[in-house]
Amino acid sequence: MATPPGADPQSQGGRIVVGVDGSPGSLAALRWAVREASIRGLAVHAVTAWEFPVESTFGDMRTDGDFHPVITAEKILVSALADTGVAADDDTISTAPVKGHPAEVLMQVAAGAELLVVGSRGYGRIFGALLGSVSHYVAAHAACPVVVIKPVANGTGRRSRSGP
Repeated sequence: MATPPGADPQSQGGRIVVGVDGSPGSLAALRWAVREASIRGLAVHAVTAWEFPVESTFGDMRTDGDFHPVITAEKILVSALADTGVAADDDTISTAPVKGHPAEVLMQVAAGAELLVVGSRGYGRIFGALLGSVSHYVAAHAACPVVVIKPVANGTGRRSRSGP
């Protein structure tokens, strides 16, 4: 059986897959996944799904001007790791930009994973129109347990430090 795109064949088990789209919910999901993986002694595989923008109703697919979805997806992953405080040389965390619809990509990459983590209320149209909620879809269809993380009230994906 072929390895799904974006899945590391050497870490099929013993890993937590997390969907990252740059939204506050996905940053909160990444932060949670990193903490949970540390507690469980697992690796984290952060995935950003991308699709080419459709230029016409006939489905012509190409890059639109200076927009390159793979580069954009890679930037989202780098930024998310930095926002989460993950060191660039942390060998327990891997990333992959993967072509495809986010829900389907996450389910394929999470095949054999211990856990799939997604944020709620992501950017519904980051790389194209989505049909329905990714978090609802994967929660209903994934073969592994799914954790859906709500972003914190301040909307940044970071805990606010208020109080006495």
